[in-house]
Amino acid sequence: MLPETVNPPFRRIQVDDTGRLTHFLTIEGLGREQLIGILDAAKKFVPSPGDSLNKSSALLAGHTVVNLFFEDSTRTRTTFEIAGKRLGAEVISLNTARLSTRKGESVLDTVRTLEAMDTDIFVVRDGASGTAHLIAKHVPADVHIINAGDGRHAHPTQAMLDMFTIREHKGDISKLRFAIVGDILHSRVARSQIHALNTLGAKEVRVIAPATLLPTEIESLGVSALTDLDAGLENIDVVMMLRLQLERMEGQLIPSTQEYFRCYGMTMERLNRAAPEAVVMHPGPMNRGLEIASNVADSERSLILSQVTNGIAVRMAIMAQLVQGGPKGGRQ
Repeated sequence: MLPETVNPPFRRIQVDDTGRLTHFLTIEGLGREQLIGILDAAKKFVPSPGDSLNKSSALLAGHTVVNLFFEDSTRTRTTFEIAGKRLGAEVISLNTARLSTRKGESVLDTVRTLEAMDTDIFVVRDGASGTAHLIAKHVPADVHIINAGDGRHAHPTQAMLDMFTIREHKGDISKLRFAIVGDILHSRVARSQIHALNTLGAKEVRVIAPATLLPTEIESLGVSALTDLDAGLENIDVVMMLRLQLERMEGQLIPSTQEYFRCYGMTMERLNRAAPEAVVMHPGPMNRGLEIASNVADSERSLILSQVTNGIAVRMAIMAQLVQGGPKGGRQ
């Protein structure tokens, strides 16, 4: 089956009656103009050498951002913290690990308590699909929800920082061929990447994984599915590696980690099978020697550190647009 999805009516609350973005929950249903608007807005938040960022420091002054993480992620939480603070917001990070729900307090009760403290933006991450959508359905119109990853459903800000990084280094996405490699079955990142690439008109998107890690009917998302990595890399411009999510696996889906790297690990020899100037990406955290060789991760053809840097700028752009009123786009 396909990676977990969320009831489609929930997606409609992401855009208001005028077509403006009110929450950022999923790439699905958003139009090309909306995605391009976010990418263009993020450009001004990428600091130049020696830039003090004073030009952006007041955009969220007087606003409060709460990072509500029911599932931990140091990188995502930290970049959201930095993004909020650079915009001048008061930022509070709570790694709840569902402690409040264990005490009998529901997710919505937790949100309502924090909402009463004049919270303007909730950044929500959870191991279960749909939590950010559920919260967005129950908050007032002046409170905005950003999905920082939910179950196997979506990780839209990761997809957007990936799109920004690609445009920065490779130019027009519509002229490029992409390969998403690894644990497609459990990856919310892959699902959001696929929707973003197709919305932005990528020339071709391939997903490459062992048969046990390929969802059935994945082709319905507008990709071609392959199990041979070496053959699948032919003419590819951007290789997007995924983390092997051993913690989400039920049963023996790979023979061994050594065998997985032998067949699906990204080595320099394999990267050279792609287009001559192909680059490699990884959403992190990387498992070196399992998904990717160190000499590839640290090479000039790696965009991994750029992804981290650009994550701050893209998340700043999304926060600013939600509060100020983002660009209008097609209704969902």
